[in-house]
Amino acid sequence: MAIIKKYQAKVEQIINPFQSIYTVTLSSDKKFQYLPGQFLHLALDEYDGAGQWPESRCFSMQSSPEEKNIKITFAVKGNFTTRMKNELYEGKEVWLKLPYGDLFQRNHDKKNCVFIAGGTGITPFLSLFNSEEFNEYSNPKIYLGFRSKEYNIYERELSTIRNNSCDSSIIYEDVDGVLNINTIFNECGIKSTYFISGPPIMIKNFKKYLIDNGVHENKVITDDWE
Repeated sequence: MAIIKKYQAKVEQIINPFQSIYTVTLSSDKKFQYLPGQFLHLALDEYDGAGQWPESRCFSMQSSPEEKNIKITFAVKGNFTTRMKNELYEGKEVWLKLPYGDLFQRNHDKKNCVFIAGGTGITPFLSLFNSEEFNEYSNPKIYLGFRSKEYNIYERELSTIRNNSCDSSIIYEDVDGVLNINTIFNECGIKSTYFISGPPIMIKNFKKYLIDNGVHENKVITDDWE
């Protein structure tokens, strides 16, 4: 089991590529320790490092563990993320608690894995795609869905899988329609291991479809901690 540590962190950069979506880069004097696919708790309020942990929210780390800083992306959807939009600025100090989750640490065959992500659900996958650990995967297939091309703000991170000639498909809803689990299943088959991350309804429906069509439940691994 991972040892959870607290980090006082500083906001190094905030990018707002379009309305209500923000990518934040965070640094710390201590080395961040986590594995691909894990997530963190972020707190905005002042904290002494020892008392009761303040209100926080969970965010997937999209940076790889080999990187010095941590990067997260959030959409403004509720009170806490509204506070983040209003209160975060470059140089601000926040508190992080990590790592949590075991998305890619669960027992699975690293041959013929299928990675399916919708929207910002891609973030935990990016931490693997840009990690040395991804070299251990044989014949991976990647399916990514975005509302439109402008919502694909991950071009730099995705360049790694393109350079490695991975079998990847990017679907833009306004041009191609939504990700189609039937098509993906027909291309990848019953013996593949499926990783799914994205909106809760997508995760639920895709998981049900795969299991109903004979994929063993242990071969459908979802990032649905939210």
